[in-house]
Amino acid sequence: MSTPYPFTAIVGQDDLRLGLLLNAVSPAVGGVLVRGEKGTAKSTAVRALAALMPEVSVVPGCRFSCDPASPDPACPDGPHADAAGVPRAARTVELPVGASEDRLVGALDIERALSEGVKAFEPGLLADAHRGILYVDEVNLLHDHLVDLLLDAAAMGASYVEREGVSVRHAARFLLVGTMNPEEGELRPQLLDRFGLTVEVSASRDTDERVEVVRRRLAYDDDPEGFAARWAEEEGALRERIAAARALLPRVVLGDGVLRQIAAVCAGFEVDGMRADIVMARTATALAAWTGREEVTADDVRQAALLALPHRRRRNPFDAPGLDEEKLDRTLDESAGQDGGPGDDEPDPGPDGGGGGGGGGVPPQADGPDRTAPGDDAPSPAPEDTPSRAPEGESGAPGRPAGGEQRPVASAEPFRTKTLSVPGLGEGAAGRRSRARTEHGRTTGARRPEGALTKLHLAATVRAAAPHQRARGRTGRGLVVRRDDLRQATREGREGNLVLFVVDASGSMAARQRMSAVKGAVLSLLLDAYQRRDKVGLVTFRGKEAEVALPPTSSVEAAAARLESLPTGGRTPLAAGLLKAHDVLRVERLRDPSRRPLLVVVTDGRATGGPEPVALAGRAGRLHRSEGTAAVVVDCESGYVRLGLAGELARELGGTAVTLDELRADSIAGLVKDVTAAGRAA
Repeated sequence: MSTPYPFTAIVGQDDLRLGLLLNAVSPAVGGVLVRGEKGTAKSTAVRALAALMPEVSVVPGCRFSCDPASPDPACPDGPHADAAGVPRAARTVELPVGASEDRLVGALDIERALSEGVKAFEPGLLADAHRGILYVDEVNLLHDHLVDLLLDAAAMGASYVEREGVSVRHAARFLLVGTMNPEEGELRPQLLDRFGLTVEVSASRDTDERVEVVRRRLAYDDDPEGFAARWAEEEGALRERIAAARALLPRVVLGDGVLRQIAAVCAGFEVDGMRADIVMARTATALAAWTGREEVTADDVRQAALLALPHRRRRNPFDAPGLDEEKLDRTLDESAGQDGGPGDDEPDPGPDGGGGGGGGGVPPQADGPDRTAPGDDAPSPAPEDTPSRAPEGESGAPGRPAGGEQRPVASAEPFRTKTLSVPGLGEGAAGRRSRARTEHGRTTGARRPEGALTKLHLAATVRAAAPHQRARGRTGRGLVVRRDDLRQATREGREGNLVLFVVDASGSMAARQRMSAVKGAVLSLLLDAYQRRDKVGLVTFRGKEAEVALPPTSSVEAAAARLESLPTGGRTPLAAGLLKAHDVLRVERLRDPSRRPLLVVVTDGRATGGPEPVALAGRAGRLHRSEGTAAVVVDCESGYVRLGLAGELARELGGTAVTLDELRADSIAGLVKDVTAAGRAA
C-alpha cells in the first residue's frame, strides 16, 4: 500500500482542511462537498484524512463492521450477542463514477435464492464504508441510479438490496465526501443537500505559496516514506487534537441565544427545509469543540453559515453558490440585539488564539506563507467585448444585417419548455429525455443474461425451467433451476442526449428585444437540458464564419455564461453554422457513440453572404438529415410579414420548426412530441 500524503503537509486550503476536520470531530455534520478546479489537492486532502480518523471497534469476522457495543440486529452476518470487539483503522472507500449498482449495494445470488432458499449475499461498497468514509471523486458525474441509492442510504442509514421479493438489509452509516469540478456540471439538488458542508477551493495566486506546494510535492514523490516521517510529529499532534475535540463535544453547550441566531440566519437566507438549521447547529458545536471551548459563540455560527449554507442558497442551476457576508453579519447582529444572546460578546480565544472563524483553528503550517488574500481566489473578470459602433438601423429592414457588432444583451426570463426528444429507442447514458434501453424503468421483455444477472425476469425464468423438471428429478415442491434457465429482464427508461445548439448571432437577430427573447428561449432549453441530464454544446454563427462557443460538456452553467456574453452583428452564414455543427457531431459520435444527438437550430432562417447562401444552407441541412440527426428549428422570425424560411430549413433537416411562443410548455398542448414527426410527414 502506498504511503499517503500527510494531511498537515498540505499548503493553504484552510477552508478545505477545516471542513474535513470538523467532520472528523463530528461525523453527524453530514460530510463535505469539495468544489474547485483541477489540481487543487482535493483528492489528496480527502485521502490524507483517513490516517487521522480514530480507530473503530468491530465484531470479528463481520463483513458489515458491526459495533460490538451495539450490533445491528438485522446484520446478515449476525446475530452478534456478547461479541468481543477488535480495533481496526477507519476505512476510506472510494466509489468509482462508473461503478455498477451491484458493486455499490452488493449482489444477491438469485439462482441459490430460488433453488435453495439461501440468501447468499456479497457485500458492496456501502457495507465496506459503514462507520468510515465514502469518497466519491467527480461526484457530479455519478450516474442517476447510483445517486438514488446513495440518497436512500444517507437518509435511512441502511442499505436495502431487493431482487424479486428476496431482500437483504444492513446498516450503512458513513461520512460522505465528494469532490467535483463545477466546469463538468452540477449536482442534483437532492444529493447536494445531503452534504453537510461545502467548500470552494482554487489554486493560490501567491508565488511563494505555489513554490512551497511544488517543493513539498517533489519531495514526497522522491521519497514518500521519508517525507511522511518528517511530518509524523505534526500528524500525531493533529490526531490527538481530533480525539480531544471528540471527547469534549458532548459537553459543548448550544445556548438558546445562539440557536435563535442560527434560525434567524437560515430564515433570512430563505433556505429550503430544516436540514440547514440542524447542520449549522452541529457544525457550530464541532467548531467550539475543535477550538477547545465548551460554549458556542456567534463567531462559530458565522463560520458554520459560511460552510453550511452556500450550496443551499441556489434557486436554479445557473446560480453560483455563495453567501452575502454583509447580509450574514447584519442578520447575526440583529438577532443578537433582539435576544441578548452571546452575539455581542467577543469570542473566547481557542488554543491557537482564534475563535473558529475564517478557517481559523486549523493547525498552522510549519513553514508555509500566509494565506492567499480572498481577492486572489476570485475569478478574473471576462475581458470586455469590443466597443460597438452605434449601428444604423439596429432594428433595420428584414434580412438586412445590422451595421456593426453590438454589445451582448441580457436574456429574457427563462420559462418551462416543451419536451423535445429524439425518436426511436436508444442505449445511451441514463437521463430523462428520450426513450432508451436501460437498467431501470418498466420491464418490456426478457433475454438470456450476458455476464452477471442483475435484473431477474421471474416469469420468463420459471417458463424456461418448467419443461425440464421431470428430467431433473424434481420430487418436492421446489423448482429445480439451472443457470441456463435464468432470464434477464429488459427494461425501457430514459436516456440523456447531446443537445447541440446552433445559434444565429447575425445582424438580422440584432434587435435588442428579439435577441433578448432568443437568449431567454435558449436559456430555458439549457435549464431543461440540466434537468434531463443532457450534455450540451454551443455553436454560433455571424459575420463570415461559425465558431464552437462551447464544446460538448455536462456543464450547462458554462453554456449559459457563453450565451449571456454572445455579441451580435454582421451577415448570416447559416451554412457555416450547420457545417460546423456537423463537424462537432462527427467527433462526438466517435467519442461517445451511444449518446444520440439532438440538433437545435435557433434562427430566423435567413442566409446571406457568399454565392447562393440559401441553397448552400439547404445542402448542409440535408447532410444532417442523411445521417439521421434529430433536429428542431426554433423560428425567431417576427413581424407582420413572415417569409417562412425557418420552416424550409426544418424540412431540409428532416425535423420540425417551432416558434418562440410554441416552445413554451403552457402553449398548445402536445405540440412537440417527436422532433422529426413533421419532417417525416413532409
